[in-house]
Amino acid sequence: MSLYSELFYSTEINELFSDRNTIAQMLRFEAALAEAQAANGIISVSSAAIIAECCHANRIDIDKLKTEVKLGGNAAIPLVKQLTRIVKNNDVEASKYVHLGATSQDVVDTATVLQIQTYVDWLEEKLGVLTQSLVKITQKHRTTLMIGRTLLQQARPITFGLKTAAWLEGIERSKQRLQESKKRVLVLQLVGAVGSGNSSISKEVNQTVANLLGLQSASSWQTQRDTIAEWASILGILTGSLGKIAKDVSLLMQTEIGEVFEGAGEGKGGSSTMPHKRNPVTCAAMLANATRVPHLVASILSAMPQEHERSAGLWHSEWEVLTQLMALTAGTVERAIELIEGLEVDEKRMLANLELTRGLIYAENVSLALAPKIGKINAHELVEKACKSAIPQQKHLKEVLIDMNVDVPDLEALFKPENSIGLSLEMIDEILKPLRS
Repeated sequence: MSLYSELFYSTEINELFSDRNTIAQMLRFEAALAEAQAANGIISVSSAAIIAECCHANRIDIDKLKTEVKLGGNAAIPLVKQLTRIVKNNDVEASKYVHLGATSQDVVDTATVLQIQTYVDWLEEKLGVLTQSLVKITQKHRTTLMIGRTLLQQARPITFGLKTAAWLEGIERSKQRLQESKKRVLVLQLVGAVGSGNSSISKEVNQTVANLLGLQSASSWQTQRDTIAEWASILGILTGSLGKIAKDVSLLMQTEIGEVFEGAGEGKGGSSTMPHKRNPVTCAAMLANATRVPHLVASILSAMPQEHERSAGLWHSEWEVLTQLMALTAGTVERAIELIEGLEVDEKRMLANLELTRGLIYAENVSLALAPKIGKINAHELVEKACKSAIPQQKHLKEVLIDMNVDVPDLEALFKPENSIGLSLEMIDEILKPLRS
């Protein structure tokens, strides 16, 4: 177990990818195969029952299997050998039908998909929790005024609810991608040595195994890895969207800004040398993961051009990369839930920061108000001149405009932040509409 297992990862998901659970999923495939072959009259019902009875991970010598993996190049080969011996010790006749007609890749790929299947259930539940937290914070801060920033500079007022609604919408799109991908990703691999099938794994057997495992039946995808690449890309996009949230919060936590903070906790965010520090530790973990994940996705994409009907190395390169990709994404999702559920918002500081530029953030308002009178270009040049005058004098833009005798209707209203948020509230409501309970 990694020293950082509880920082970057999810303890729940770490167990899903344990050696024992991976073996258990491979054995699920073998048991389902035997049951399906019996149901279709290929082997006896009694043989299938004995094989299924022996398909338990606690019967497998994992250390021995690990040692033998390097001899066969994948875990299925030594696993099938051990399983066959276990079955033979119970019934010699039944042992003849272990793994009948299947190939190693059928076992490894289907076990991977079964782990993805469990992972998807977990992920959808967690994203539901995250969504509800984002909905709540967006509703709470729908009208909370703050400055919008472009290129790290103050730009125009928005509301904090608009920012969190944008976070929410990004997560909702990932949820849609996840839902849409199930029919392509959660598919059985059962096509034999070169993907052509055989009499022992007929179309009917294939469909029966798929039904038993809760997967879609499919033709060979042994070297057509677009579904795995799609899955990896979905996780990469999701982690990137979560990283965006962490980036925003960590920037808003800066001492000079101080508008939003991670939830406080005993010992959280402290420094080993500076007692005053309140570091964005949850954001840091999320950003670390969001930095690592794209390279893992790239590895999966790089493995797509696989040769002929079974790849030498490219298929093998996916195994640990995919596991790590799912584990990091899970950790990022858990940290995101912790972040949003504990988020602290300083509304007074947001209002104070709106005044830092002494009215310069309302320059566009003035320019637009002047445009009908003197034209867009002239209005822009006049307000730009006023801004350049205000900055060295450290005067409020409104004062400079008054000194310049600029005739603008209702000048006072142009310098109120609530009049400068555009369609923020309408946009928030549009995003929240399908999510309100």
